[in-house]
Amino acid sequence: HPARRGTGNSGHYSRVQEGNRTMKSSSTAASARQAKNGGIGTDFAPEAVSEICESLRALLADAFTLYLKTKNFHWHMTGRHFRDYHLLLDEQADQIFAMTDDIAERARKVGGTALRSIGGIARHQRLRDNDEEHVTPDGMLMALRQDSLQLTRFLRTAHAVCGKHRDVASASLIDNWIDQTERRTWFLAEIVDCLPE
Repeated sequence: HPARRGTGNSGHYSRVQEGNRTMKSSSTAASARQAKNGGIGTDFAPEAVSEICESLRALLADAFTLYLKTKNFHWHMTGRHFRDYHLLLDEQADQIFAMTDDIAERARKVGGTALRSIGGIARHQRLRDNDEEHVTPDGMLMALRQDSLQLTRFLRTAHAVCGKHRDVASASLIDNWIDQTERRTWFLAEIVDCLPE
């Protein structure tokens, strides 16, 4: 029955065409999402990219702020514990600075942007600068402990944002940064709690 064979082949061909159209449609939708996200290969929705990256930019600004404040106190440390405190703050500053590249690159990987300038840091930072002419060693350590506690809270908030959008890679990095920040807070707290009143 040639006619029947022809009909069968036609049905098979129609299914193949339909499958191709479905694949093409999916590919087009993915390409559209990628175009909206600056051409970077990510499957996050634009609103997810916006929310995640806004959170990461604020973290980046806070990390730079805390880094410079820690280096400021490292440079201007005085007193009989100078060497110990000077070295401690240098170590902590290096660890804080190491976060910045990972935060910025994570924002780019998910399809967003990082900070571009000192002005960008000023617009996004939540931690406060310290421009005082003289700060006592005790005051320096207490200020850094408080900032470290606050940074941990900001990190947890960012973690929740990433969890909401199933950004497991960013959340994993933030897990490590929380642990590092809590360790710095612990070291500072042990010193501050032993200071005379």
